Amino acid sequence: MRKTLEDLYYGNITPNEQQMTPDSELKRAVDRIAKYENQLMERLKETEQDILTKLVRSQHEINSITASENFILGFRLGVRLMAECMEDNDGDIRTGGE
Repeated sequence: MRKTLEDLYYGNITPNEQQMTPDSELKRAVDRIAKYENQLMERLKETEQDILTKLVRSQHEINSITASENFILGFRLGVRLMAECMEDNDGDIRTGGE
């Protein structure tokens, strides 16, 4: 536990900076999007390219906000589960009030 807390304190834990596995489904999907975006950019005029760039950046912002919110919600759920595990009277019928 101490190591994890030290890593958190020193900034060594960065859940938003995950590396993609080279042959993963995610990597293939990212590669497809990049390919299609490049194909579309080649066909658009400069003003249309600017609009597409703004659209892509906005989608990245939405994805980042969503990832952050999901991380927080998951962390909170984990803490609630741990807190419930620590309760003495959690309805466990095996304890029988002994």
